[in-house]
Amino acid sequence: MRPHSTRITQPTPAERVHTILHSAQSMTVISDGCHTEVHRLDGAGAGHIHLHAPGQDTPASPGERRPVRLEFTDIAPTAVRDRLRARVTVTGLLATPYSDESSRSTCMEFGQALLKDDQGRHFVSLDQLCSVTPDPITGSEADMLTHLVDSHRELVPLLVRLVQPRPAKGMLRAVPLAMDRYGVTLRLEYPATHLDVRLPFATPVGDIDQAGPQIRGLLAAARRASHGSALDLRARAKR
Repeated sequence: MRPHSTRITQPTPAERVHTILHSAQSMTVISDGCHTEVHRLDGAGAGHIHLHAPGQDTPASPGERRPVRLEFTDIAPTAVRDRLRARVTVTGLLATPYSDESSRSTCMEFGQALLKDDQGRHFVSLDQLCSVTPDPITGSEADMLTHLVDSHRELVPLLVRLVQPRPAKGMLRAVPLAMDRYGVTLRLEYPATHLDVRLPFATPVGDIDQAGPQIRGLLAAARRASHGSALDLRARAKR
């Protein structure tokens, strides 16, 4: 468990995996030498898989189980450079051969999950996944980020004023990359590279209705920072 005295500013690997699995609209299933692309995860279509712990709801004998790998990609909803945010691979065992045409969800015994992102590789257990509280922003993240870019583009440079230390000279633009219950991530793009920075909310979002006030809190802090910089410049000019 995280210490209560430590301010949480970003999701754990288990929270990231949980969010990616629950928001995914497609996946690749690899079993019995076949690669199957499934694109109906956001509805009740065929091809779905449900996960369970080892030893639970397993109709097949150990000798009949077959290895399976599920691959998911997390893509930024905004037009940033390099939109791939993370990859998740879930490995386990199937009790029956997989078919993406079956109307029934396929039973999969969970082995482990692997998250790969710009922070490295992180293995996540089923117990860790089950202990996670769903992020209330998950289902609205894409709409909120694209709305910010399309309808309030002028607010993004304002948010950059919260970045510490200040961005290096030569930045081409800043684009919202991600949003979760703990804050907003901006991607600062330079001619030959980019840098991702976190802008944490004052407190984690417990309900989607709290997201708006937290974002407005960031903007208010950015305006105060902007006002403070102007006062500082005027003070220097009088010296």
